[in-house]
Amino acid sequence: MLTTIIRKECTEMWRDGRFRWSSAVIGGLLAVALASGYTAHNAARAERDSAQSQMAAWWYNQPAKNAHSAAHYGLWAFKPAPALAFADRGVDPYTGTATWLEAHRQSDFRFRPAMDASAAQRFGDWTTGAILQQLIPLLIIVLAFSAFAGEREQGTLRQLASAGVPTRTLVLGKSIGVATALSVVLVPAAVLGAAALLMGAGGDRSDIGRFAMLVLVYLAWFGVVLATTVAVSYVAKTAQRALLIMLGLWTLNGMVAPRAAAALGRSLHPTISRVDFINEVNKGLASGIDGHDPAGDRRKALENELLKKYNVTSTKDLPENFEALAMQASEVHADEVFDHNFNAVNDQFMRQVDVQQAAAFVTPLLSVRFLSMAIAGTDLASHRAFAAAAETHRRLIQVRMNGWLARNTKEGQTFSVRADSTLWKEVPAFTYEMPSLRATLAPYAVGAAALILWLIVSVTWVLSRKRLQVA
Repeated sequence: MLTTIIRKECTEMWRDGRFRWSSAVIGGLLAVALASGYTAHNAARAERDSAQSQMAAWWYNQPAKNAHSAAHYGLWAFKPAPALAFADRGVDPYTGTATWLEAHRQSDFRFRPAMDASAAQRFGDWTTGAILQQLIPLLIIVLAFSAFAGEREQGTLRQLASAGVPTRTLVLGKSIGVATALSVVLVPAAVLGAAALLMGAGGDRSDIGRFAMLVLVYLAWFGVVLATTVAVSYVAKTAQRALLIMLGLWTLNGMVAPRAAAALGRSLHPTISRVDFINEVNKGLASGIDGHDPAGDRRKALENELLKKYNVTSTKDLPENFEALAMQASEVHADEVFDHNFNAVNDQFMRQVDVQQAAAFVTPLLSVRFLSMAIAGTDLASHRAFAAAAETHRRLIQVRMNGWLARNTKEGQTFSVRADSTLWKEVPAFTYEMPSLRATLAPYAVGAAALILWLIVSVTWVLSRKRLQVA
């Protein structure tokens, strides 16, 4: 009986022009999005890898100079393009792709594609992720809204009930029929995505795991949409009413809820302006984080500590150059100021994300968006992980440069003695390894719970129907 119902649903959908043209249009858009995303991703990855190699060569081949000048010479750190970024670009267009590593300051990220976007592009890019989140659910609605409501209007539902077809079997058969028809679009897309990952997007074994997890997330999302559509069709009196309800829910999930949740997050956890942020940083550098630790007092305290430690009366008698030691102490203090201020802003951003995750219990698409970005490695947490790695490398450079000055120069010679490539080679080339999938998903446990809850509740509700309403 179940097989007969599934076959009947698939046959009817294939004969229905709505299915053919909508599947062709959405399938074509999905293929174009995959191809364009793949091409753009490969180009971006090649450019960033090449630029990072050039930066390493630039650093190691610099001529002999003062070590402090080398610290200011600096270099760029380019954020690698994750293998799955071709499917979901996430926040990368807004956070920037590179940061400048030099002495004394932790720089902002630069080269944000969103800054060069047109007015139309600011509404969002039609990436593979956007199509899976928005258009595939619309296709599901088109296929399933009349599953029960349409047959109820035509009177065929009464005939099925009189034939003794169990309600659960009928619901399950119709749902599987829609899912089978949907696979005509999704299976080729999954194959193309896997091929892009394996053949040219820099994927490795860990990326295969991420791809599999991404497939599971979207299958769960499609399951929620399908179960909800079947449920609405089950209770709606007419197919038109079922379609209007589902289109309303689709609009709420895809258009209204994301912007409303983001606005709510910003209102509950606002961030300071760029001008105020710079002022706070400068204030901390001058007077300490608490405002009671001026630079002059810090330098004097360091001097007294070292004189006491080495039992001498003058900084010229110290075993290492006090000026270089003071510069490194200043770097350490600046690092504390930067960490305090950058972490405060980033923590506010993550609190905004938490608000949106909580809203996913009402609109599950929000959880899908965050999980998709996290798995692709293009979310805010992944950006913070790269920023932390780049900042660690910047601080390593300062430690090596100031340490060399402390050991190899005397007070008064700090800025006149030159170092050569022997010192430059003490700084390893900058490399970055993405966090594990588990670490990446950890900040989004609430969103994952919301998606799972939606899937369980919607599927359970549909399959628990025992009495078929025929009129």
